[in-house]
Amino acid sequence: MLPIPGCVLSRLAALLIVFKLVVAAKRPHIIFIVADDLGWNDVGWNNPEIQTPHLDELARNGVIMNQSYVQPICTPSRASFMTGYYPYHIGRQNCVVIVLEPTGVSIKFPFLPQKLKELHYSTHIIGKWHLGHCNESYTPLYRGFDSFLGFYYAEGDYYKHTIETSIQVWRELLDFHRNLQPTDQYRNVYTTDVMKSAVTELLSKSDPNIPLFLYLPFQSVHFPLQVPKIYEDKYSHIKNKERRIFSGMVTAMDEAIGSLVSDMKRYGFWDNFLIAFISDNGADVMSGGNNYPLRGAKMTLWEGGTRVPTFLHGDILQKSGYINNNLIHAVDWFPTLLGAAGGQNSDKDMDGMNLWNMINLDGPEVRKEFVYNIFDLEYKRAAIRVGDYKLIVGYPGLPCDWLQVSEQVEGIEIETSCHKSNITEKGIYLYNLKDDPLERNNLASTEKNVLKRLKHRLDQMGRSMVPSDDPFPNFFAMRKLARLGALVPGWCQAK
Repeated sequence: MLPIPGCVLSRLAALLIVFKLVVAAKRPHIIFIVADDLGWNDVGWNNPEIQTPHLDELARNGVIMNQSYVQPICTPSRASFMTGYYPYHIGRQNCVVIVLEPTGVSIKFPFLPQKLKELHYSTHIIGKWHLGHCNESYTPLYRGFDSFLGFYYAEGDYYKHTIETSIQVWRELLDFHRNLQPTDQYRNVYTTDVMKSAVTELLSKSDPNIPLFLYLPFQSVHFPLQVPKIYEDKYSHIKNKERRIFSGMVTAMDEAIGSLVSDMKRYGFWDNFLIAFISDNGADVMSGGNNYPLRGAKMTLWEGGTRVPTFLHGDILQKSGYINNNLIHAVDWFPTLLGAAGGQNSDKDMDGMNLWNMINLDGPEVRKEFVYNIFDLEYKRAAIRVGDYKLIVGYPGLPCDWLQVSEQVEGIEIETSCHKSNITEKGIYLYNLKDDPLERNNLASTEKNVLKRLKHRLDQMGRSMVPSDDPFPNFFAMRKLARLGALVPGWCQAK
């Protein structure tokens, strides 16, 4: 065989690079935005008293997913987004990853950005992680992201970017990081503004010919309630202080998303793109949020804790400007966004379903059922939906009421709400959500056949549950973290 001249080889290499860029450019830019603790009644398209003009425009000119469900609390939802698995299949069913807990989402499960990297995506996260931080293998750069700017935990101060703890070894820990290093350069800058500027910086330095995946999980509107006064003043007519500040936080986040749209247009990303927006769980009604008219709140199995405002917007959508009433669950975002990117999910065990064609073409429903959650705490607590029916076994969670904004005050009304409704730890609750979306009429005593069928299905689904991964806190890590003054990895083994 005759040797190939070097000039030919160099031309072939150049052509190969061009070919890869052309192929990559056909894949859409994907922006996945996750709000924190944003309730059903906390967005303008459900409640005109909330000022979210940018979100409203994107939602109404996109596809509003009217039956979008997540887990009752943060880490389980985010784990579902990133893995495509129900939390009870990966040991994350009970609660969030806490500060000193030596665990994270198991490294056995690939994350969505890892799959997108195989499609030549540039992948970035700006914002909240909360999927494990005790070992570097749990953190974003080891889960498929090219860059990370944000925080590992939750409940941080929006200006100091620190977390407080009741443990007396330290008062505060810095929890803001650029890639693997903690950084204090954003002190006194509101988190939402930090994220807004970081998006501008990222897009201005990125090549729009390379497909971009940006995961944008906001700190807003999670407790603590903090917002620049200019946004709180927009709601000066609201007497409830918590609701007033919370509403301002929503509007600040909306403006950051408006800035994102402007940046996408300015830097060449407003072409061949998809934006998806969702909340990680329902609103925390004790911190200014609201899910009315849905029942319950964050941490409950009621609709108010699990059904959240959601939309998709993008020029790749073949049909838009409509409301989709088909089911979509947190586990579906992995295969659905992968499908929108032109990829295919090869994991046959994954709980998530690819709903891209259903959304993109306003096609027939794909998902017929889903599991709200199965807890393996000291008492049985679970919920499932099959068709129009929802079954809750055990305690759905507190509050049990339908709480309007004016009623959002801590006290006996909330503490006794479950007792007033005769809700107990051993109860059985069956609802037809098509006829009764507000869960007012318990059919357990009248729809015996339906009850039997759903209980059987829930039992079937529960057989595959793995034990929860909730190890005892590693208090020995306190000394290291206190010495460094920051929440950093390096004090547990990844599993």
